[in-house]
Amino acid sequence: MVYKVIHTTQYDYEEGVTFCHNMAILKPKNILGQRLISYDLQISPKPVEFSERVDFFGNTITRFSIQEHHKQLKVSAISKVDRNILLCPSIDDFEAAKNITLSESLELLKGVSDEILEARQFQLESVLIKNIDEKIKAYAEVSFKPDRSVYEASYELMQRIFKDFEFNTTFSNVATPISEVMKEKKGVCQDFAQIAIACLRSVKLPAKYVSGYIETLPPPGKEKLIGTDASHAWFSVYIPTFGWLDFDPTNNQIPKNQHIVVAWGRDYYDVAPLKGVLYSSGKSTLRVSVDIRPDGGYQQTQIKIPGSSSQQQQQQQ
Repeated sequence: MVYKVIHTTQYDYEEGVTFCHNMAILKPKNILGQRLISYDLQISPKPVEFSERVDFFGNTITRFSIQEHHKQLKVSAISKVDRNILLCPSIDDFEAAKNITLSESLELLKGVSDEILEARQFQLESVLIKNIDEKIKAYAEVSFKPDRSVYEASYELMQRIFKDFEFNTTFSNVATPISEVMKEKKGVCQDFAQIAIACLRSVKLPAKYVSGYIETLPPPGKEKLIGTDASHAWFSVYIPTFGWLDFDPTNNQIPKNQHIVVAWGRDYYDVAPLKGVLYSSGKSTLRVSVDIRPDGGYQQTQIKIPGSSSQQQQQQQ
């Protein structure tokens, strides 16, 4: 399936901004099962500084600065992506991987091959997934037993998070600790991915945070609404001898063609779509619009998210 994706972020500033420096991670990956056909990043006002590089995790990072007074910042990433999950190895093609237990995995993770060493960095604490408490570890150990398949345990963990946690867009933000999400059992896809990663790391398994998009399908016979898609997140676990396998706890499924991968890292902090520093005062309003559909014509709708800041130096997430 070839998808066209438009991700637009717009900030409106009550008092205007004199300077801003931003970092965007919006360019979809070229990976097995996903081919980036085209990509265009449109920024208004036009930045005076603009650069692109690949970070430690292989994500494309764009840095740009605007050094003129402006009351609105608009960033639109327009991508065309060919997604074909049939090109990826399937867990069904590697029956032996389903039988690798937790204890066997931990023993294999003591190896020193390049692949193992790369995976082991995802066993460690990160900026937003740290101080993993006993409640999270106990939640993980319900599924993860020494003699149980890592694949089966990970699949069950995904199912349990889907069942036990409430999807609630008003409860959390990027600064909400995972301990609070675990206590209240509510949040959004970013929270569910990070809870799963914390669980996996609590039993010493490598786990990645994956960010991207998911196409939302309308009910049968209904036209797809514009702007109903959103940035999405899920988790990936490393199974020795097989590799990385993704799970989406928000939708209780192993990602397929509807999932488009933009970036991965240790947690949300590594892959935030847009963040930066600006000089301003007064209130600001954020509007975010994401639209994904099979390649063809469409229009764009925006979702208004009110916000405010009185600081001269603000961080945008």
